[in-house]
Amino acid sequence: MSDLPTYKDLEVVKNEYLERDYNINIEVPEFNCVCPKTGLPDFANIKISYIPDKNIVELKSLKLYMVGFRNLGIYHEHVTNRILNDLVKILSPKKISVIGDFHPRGGVKTAVTAEWEK
Repeated sequence: MSDLPTYKDLEVVKNEYLERDYNINIEVPEFNCVCPKTGLPDFANIKISYIPDKNIVELKSLKLYMVGFRNLGIYHEHVTNRILNDLVKILSPKKISVIGDFHPRGGVKTAVTAEWEK
């Protein structure tokens, strides 16, 4: 997994509304990666929900970060947790969850939820 996208690929924007907590919900419905066992493509809807602190994620950089997984062999559980870890590292949000809702393949459907809170 040496070519894995990292938090360094993500950019942030200053949160101008520090006086209130609010939710940011992002969906990436065309996410894809590759099964590390079979080499077949895996497709998912990645759902990100967070309460920002000082920064918010810049969406174009997030899109390019997500595209970086396209040809990588990675398990559903690992990619979901990796996305969470990278967002926590770059944003340090008050609270965040990432759901990897993977499409069925071979009769198996997977949904992985990873959460973090300050």
